[in-house]
Amino acid sequence: MFEAVAFYLFAFLTISMFYVAVTTAQALYALCALAAGMIFISAFFFILGADFLGAIQIVVYSGAVMALYSFGMMFFDTTRDIKEKQGNKFIIVGLSVIAAILVVTIFSAPIVADNITALYPIIEGVGNTQQIGMVLFTKYLVPFEVAAIMLLVAMVSGIVLAGKKMDLSLTLMSEDEIRRMKEEKNKKVLS
Repeated sequence: MFEAVAFYLFAFLTISMFYVAVTTAQALYALCALAAGMIFISAFFFILGADFLGAIQIVVYSGAVMALYSFGMMFFDTTRDIKEKQGNKFIIVGLSVIAAILVVTIFSAPIVADNITALYPIIEGVGNTQQIGMVLFTKYLVPFEVAAIMLLVAMVSGIVLAGKKMDLSLTLMSEDEIRRMKEEKNKKVLS
């Protein structure tokens, strides 16, 4: 009974936080709602008895990823209005159809899943963390290493991209210099 009540409570909170993150116009509100939603997702892991995954969800997503988003938010002017271009309507319809098929597949998966057995059965006397480690470093070793390389490339690329725009410091410039720089930028955009 407790698990069902907790599941529905955290499901409602998670969906509402992600709804706020998607619909709000304020970047800071969206960032805080996204972090809260990630923390509420970790509650599902704790309910299921996967304490290690719940802690990793909080540390990695709510900690590291949200810190990355915060640093990214500092580089952009979030007060400026954004003009969106309407894309190709066929792409939007195609992606909507794919999303609908995925939703139907996800909801019908428990019906089909009765015949599925685990390749690596649970070993008695071994904790949750050890089980994750055994599967991660045996069956999923190559994807784990590829993900590590991709994260390294993303980190180096972010440093290179951020380093290109570090030649000017707005805090050390006078108001006239900042105004001239904005006018020059607007002239480049208009021409």
